[in-house]
Amino acid sequence: MGRWCVLVSRAARYNSLKVPNILLRQMARPRGLSLLCCRLSLRVPNSFSGGCTLKHLTALSLVAVLLMPSLALPAQTDDAALMAKAKRIHSHVIPLDTHNDIEPANFTPECNYTMRLTTQVNIPKMVEGGMDVSFMIVYVGQGPLTPEGYDNAYKQASAKFDAIHLLTEKIAPDKIGLALTPADVLSLHKQGKKIAVIGVENGYPIGLDVKRVQEFYDRGARYMSLAHNGNSQLSDSNTGEKDGYSYNNGLSDEGRQVIAEMNRLGMMVDLSHPAKGANLEAIKLSKAPVIASHSGVRALAPSVSRDMDDEQLLALKKSGGVIQVVGFAAYLKPESPERTEALSKLAAEFFGTGAGAGRRAAAANAGGEAAASRPCPVEGPTTTARVRRNPYAAFAATLPEEKRDALMKRLAEIDAQYPAVPRANVKDLVNQIDYAVKLIGIDHVGIASDFDGGGGIDGWDSTAESFNVTLELVRRGYTEKQIGQLWSGNLLRVWGDVQKEAKREQKAAK
Repeated sequence: MGRWCVLVSRAARYNSLKVPNILLRQMARPRGLSLLCCRLSLRVPNSFSGGCTLKHLTALSLVAVLLMPSLALPAQTDDAALMAKAKRIHSHVIPLDTHNDIEPANFTPECNYTMRLTTQVNIPKMVEGGMDVSFMIVYVGQGPLTPEGYDNAYKQASAKFDAIHLLTEKIAPDKIGLALTPADVLSLHKQGKKIAVIGVENGYPIGLDVKRVQEFYDRGARYMSLAHNGNSQLSDSNTGEKDGYSYNNGLSDEGRQVIAEMNRLGMMVDLSHPAKGANLEAIKLSKAPVIASHSGVRALAPSVSRDMDDEQLLALKKSGGVIQVVGFAAYLKPESPERTEALSKLAAEFFGTGAGAGRRAAAANAGGEAAASRPCPVEGPTTTARVRRNPYAAFAATLPEEKRDALMKRLAEIDAQYPAVPRANVKDLVNQIDYAVKLIGIDHVGIASDFDGGGGIDGWDSTAESFNVTLELVRRGYTEKQIGQLWSGNLLRVWGDVQKEAKREQKAAK
């Protein structure tokens, strides 16, 4: 304060100006500099009339040059220190994302994750964002509970298993490896490689053959959910909440058998997507901790049935499990019911499914013969923003021109009639992390994105932007140890505990 006053006085004397003491005292106030400039621009001290002459502008210039570095330097230093701290922490921990969807069309020798594709996840973007581990997902949408439906689902799942193995074993084994245990994750990380782990979203491809759980485990699956959007043969889905419909009254007998088999093998039970009743039953049945691979906190988004309420979170904690809070905009800041309903009808019309699965159904249309004829989706300077802001626009490219134009027209009409809420951002994500940490403790919370399956928020729209999550956690006061837990430590611990339970059961069975 005293130093500033001397500088102001010297500048004023240089220009034959006198600075009243009141102006010097004003420097102690937040708006002091602006008021000081206002008053110095007048010939008569403490007057509020007059013009600004060249002589006074010279004085103001000197004051600005002398004072602004002093005023700005502390803030710049704080920002630089915060950024440096966040970068250091991000490089020390092992960022792990428990849910990234894939399409086999992007896992071929000609078009694959060694390239910077328009996908939200690929190896170049993992390198850029400092993301070390990607749980690549074998997802199959819910279909008819018939032998034909199960057979078709199994074929889709097999194609995705094969795609992941092709990437890690043939296409880029020098860049990315497949982890089957937490120890594998640490080993591959030490080798400087990126890491893939396999998760299964929706137990529908299991059909009624519990032996397929063993097959999926042998092919690398390390977690599985029992349902997706729509009731499966194993479990009810959260989507039944809207109309009160329950197909299995929670878990089916086959679902209970599948959980027992998952425990025996060491496969994590995933609670993301099944109904609340099914989840609470699964937690009671499972002898090992459970996970929610990509879910939100319902207390902060009450209308979202996909999010977990406090009762489920507390039960998950009691099991020793972890919720991976997901960067999915609609689960953090849900749209109005009217917009959601309009998008659901649109998705049903164009893709034969609800809004929650519409983007994935559209993405699935890009597979098979259509995928073989389309160019490899290498990211270009004009495509990224469009794809991120409106995922349907990307999927529209898979439709015939006439149908594509109709889809985009309808989307524009919905946007005009039911405007979207401001898109969720990293602060909204960390708000949910904060809530979960306060409710169930830091040991039971992690982070996920649901990239390439509808996920993405402002500030974390691809894995290339993963550092921004760490930066916001540092801003909130989380320590390096805590950030390490959130990014991977808690999930790896739970995974290890699930394996220990499996070994105990296998030993007891001998």
